[in-house]
Amino acid sequence: MSRAVLVSAAWVGAGVGFGLVLTLWQGADAGQQYFAAYVLEKALSVDNLFVFAMLFQAFAVPAASQHRVLLAGVAGALVLRGGFIAAGAAVLSHLSWAFYAFGGILLVAALRMARGGERPDPSRGLIQRGLRKALPISDDYDGSAFLTRRDGRRAATPLLAVLVAIETTDLVFAIDSIPAAFGVTTDVFIVFTSNAFAILGLRALYTVLAGALERFTYLRQGMAVMLAFIGAKMLLSPVLHLPAAVSLGAIVAIIAAAAGLSTLARRRVAAPGEAAGPGEAAAPGRRRAPGGPSPAPNDAGRIHA
Repeated sequence: MSRAVLVSAAWVGAGVGFGLVLTLWQGADAGQQYFAAYVLEKALSVDNLFVFAMLFQAFAVPAASQHRVLLAGVAGALVLRGGFIAAGAAVLSHLSWAFYAFGGILLVAALRMARGGERPDPSRGLIQRGLRKALPISDDYDGSAFLTRRDGRRAATPLLAVLVAIETTDLVFAIDSIPAAFGVTTDVFIVFTSNAFAILGLRALYTVLAGALERFTYLRQGMAVMLAFIGAKMLLSPVLHLPAAVSLGAIVAIIAAAAGLSTLARRRVAAPGEAAGPGEAAAPGRRRAPGGPSPAPNDAGRIHA
């Protein structure tokens, strides 16, 4: 754990250091745009950790193999997001109305989060069926290998199914996060680098926060407010221009408010006789925050057709 904390802190330091270099290189406005996009993407990426935990539980992924699949997942996410960003920039440069369409997408995403919609769960059925069309899937893990041999034939291990599920989930999240970054800045270089530094430390961050994810009671509400703010900013851009510094301050304030409310909610839950946070079960014993990872199902780790 101590090593994971140091690695996570190092990645955050690298992201902040890059922002400072960018500020000296391209000026204060570019630096403010980068930090606003970086903080936004870092906050949104925390939602990925809930899905990671859910997938690892559903597939009963051994702890020794989790780091490898996370490393491969982060590498794949960089490539996929790079493609998304390039495509988004091309669309924005050729279609003037696309900027407002992105704003509308963010408002819909904010409404979905505010209503407490379920996080995407590609762990069951669909991923396996799609993967089975290319390769048979073995029922058992083979160490940290993604491929193995079954009856003399090459087959995918459940770990490969988890990796495909993680990449599929990141595509779903990118539909929200990439337009949000473009809502802060249309500079493709800043959008990509802020995304890159936000997700590069996800593997270490998961190790640090895996046991404490359920404490983020108001995470989704905070993200809903952030997405709504960026979406409204994009839609109102013809009549209202907000400097990058204002966007950065608003994003930081929203995150701080969500963290503070989550802390207060956990303290109330810990006190005997107090009411639970919004959506929390009041059953005795173990409590779970809304949207947090569910207990592993009884048939975890089995691959269903």
